[in-house]
Amino acid sequence: MIGQAQAADEGAVTVRAAGEADVPAAAALFRGYLDFYEVDVEDPDHPRAFLAERIAKDESLVLLAETPGAGAVGFAQVYRTFSSLALRPVWILNDLYVDPSGRRTGAGRALLREVLRLAREAGVAGVQLETAYDNTIAQGLYEAEGFVRDAFHIYFHDLG
Repeated sequence: MIGQAQAADEGAVTVRAAGEADVPAAAALFRGYLDFYEVDVEDPDHPRAFLAERIAKDESLVLLAETPGAGAVGFAQVYRTFSSLALRPVWILNDLYVDPSGRRTGAGRALLREVLRLAREAGVAGVQLETAYDNTIAQGLYEAEGFVRDAFHIYFHDLG
């Protein structure tokens, strides 16, 4: 167990790093995340394979949030990179998702706090994330946990 936070009416949310044995549970949550963002996935096994490769190659940190009796209800995926402006490592919290069955348990907050705790422990300059403009619930959580809107505009060039 990496960290633990109190969950509303459910006891405690446990957050831990996912390993290769956790790929099926993590992949199910990842698929829910992709569905939430309306990502069209042609090969139904691709999300599982993608996540399994990230975990196997230690290319990302995947955390699972579990609640008593429900198992894994949420996940977060962090990519480690660097900031040229800070001259230090930074983390990108690329994915954070809680299944509808795990919402209002504190799972999202527990995942977010554990990412921040681990980032501080690792000595990174900061944690960056982005979310949809209309995802006001997530924005409220992020802002309540100390995230501020950046002054930079994000541009993306889709290469197909």
